[in-house]
This record gives sequence, C-alpha cells and structure tokens, in this order.
Amino acid sequence: MTALPSVTTVEVFHPLTSRPDAPEFHDLLGVLNDGVRAAVDALGWSVHFTASGEVGADAALAAARDADLLIVLGGEDVTPTLYGATADYEDAGLHRPAADIAEIAVIRDAVARRAPLLGICRGLQLINVAFGGTLVQHLPPDCLHRDPGADPFVTTTVAPVPGTDADGLDLASPVRCTHHQAVDELGAGLTVVARAGDGVVEAVLHEDAPLTGVQWHPEHPDVAVDQLTALLERMRRQLERVSRSDAAAS
Repeated sequence: MTALPSVTTVEVFHPLTSRPDAPEFHDLLGVLNDGVRAAVDALGWSVHFTASGEVGADAALAAARDADLLIVLGGEDVTPTLYGATADYEDAGLHRPAADIAEIAVIRDAVARRAPLLGICRGLQLINVAFGGTLVQHLPPDCLHRDPGADPFVTTTVAPVPGTDADGLDLASPVRCTHHQAVDELGAGLTVVARAGDGVVEAVLHEDAPLTGVQWHPEHPDVAVDQLTALLERMRRQLERVSRSDAAAS
C-alpha cells in the first residue's frame, strides 16, 4: 500500500481576508474558517488559507498544486454571469468575481489532476458552475435552508438519492446550513447523491475524480469536530487511493 504523507497539507480557499463593505458577514465567515483550522490542527495536519479574490487564479493554482487536499469555502453568491444569468434576482447581494474565477480554475485543475477537493456551500455551487451547471438564484424565505433571524443557520436533514453511491459520506446526521441559492441544472460529470426534504441538492460527487460538494456547513462550530473531521479523513483516504492507482499505472 502506498504510504500517506507524514503530514497532510490542506489548502483552503476563501474569497477575501476583509470585507469593509460587509463586516458582520465577514465575522460570520471567520467563525466558519476557524472551524476548518481547528479541525485540521486537531488531526496534526498543516493548513493554509488563500484569499482567492486577492491573489488571482495563477497564485491560487500554484497554492493548490503544493497541497495534498483542497477545500473551497462559502461566501457571497456566485457571480451570475458565470452561469449565464443576470444579477436582478431577489435578495441579490455582493458578488466576488475574482474569487469565483480563481476558484473555478482550482476546481477544474483538481479534477484534471485527481486531487481530492471538498466544496462547502458556495463551494458546491462553484463546482456545479465550473462544469457548466446553473443555480437556482433565490429559494423562498420559508424554505428549509436558512433562518431570517439573527442566527441564519438552521439544522436540517438530508437523504441519499436512491440508486447512487455516496462514497462514504455521512448522510444520516443532522446538518447546519444557511443558503438562499442552490444547484439547478447539473454540471457535466457530476452526480447528485443527497437532497433535502424539499428536493434541493445537498451533495454532489464527480464521476471520475475525488471531488465532493456539500451544501451544508460541516465546519460550523456545533458540528465540526465530528462532521468536518470525518470529511477530512475521507479525503485522505481518497488521496491514498489516487496515489496507489498512479503507482500501479507507472
């Protein structure tokens, strides 16, 4: 069996290091980022964060290629022109096109290299857009996926799609989520493996590469110690499988 790296390196992509135009939202994302850092640190691995909207696609790609595992985090709505739509939808907020473009490049490159990548919330939506998919631009306010109150997160459940293989994803535990957009038309090469009770896509896998997208937030402090840790360990197993396959082919 091919040995795993002695210290697994994780590169985490997020849009920005500051948001003077949205300080409360930035603070919320900071809590989630801290959940990622804590989960990786607890495994004894190395973690680095790249602000994709500040460094651009070339630097983001270079950072991705230096790491073992990749994570694309949440943030603002995906830039609508990237999936052939306009910005005149209900509750349209700020967009970060430079971050979206850089992270789409990272996602496509990861698939080409078969590098394990996890997309969370917006990260799942970027995965879909990267392969030609589209998004539902606004879910109704009474949906299962967000709370209009001070704490926007809700606890919900997801269900596996019959006839699909979730490849070890935990689809039994309650999850924390907050989002008003969702996958609409599915991107090429992707399979939906979980949905919410209202049919909204909650998890996708790539048919050929170790690429996973989840619409919920496994890095939320209420669940990160269990859910994100399990996803990270699953990614390391994917890395081992790819390394073993590459060794057999050489």
